[in-house]
Amino acid sequence: MRAPRAHRREDILRRVRGEFLEMPGLRLTEPQARRLWALEPSLCTAVLTELVDNGFLLRTRDGAFVRVEGATPLKVQRVPSTGRKIPAA
Repeated sequence: MRAPRAHRREDILRRVRGEFLEMPGLRLTEPQARRLWALEPSLCTAVLTELVDNGFLLRTRDGAFVRVEGATPLKVQRVPSTGRKIPAA
């Protein structure tokens, strides 16, 4: 039988995944996530870290968490004079 703490963590993981799946484009900082799901700081950190480690979430440069929705290829255009590739605008 699972310990109550482990069961609670699994429920929280399922709930957080569900929220990100139900709301495409959801972007939360850790303090926002703590308030939204009423989590203790250490538990919130652990849950978000696990979802990042599993590839479900991505942490942006500014510290927000977003769902990984699949990579989109970078559009590339050739510069005629040098033949170098540069990102398209």
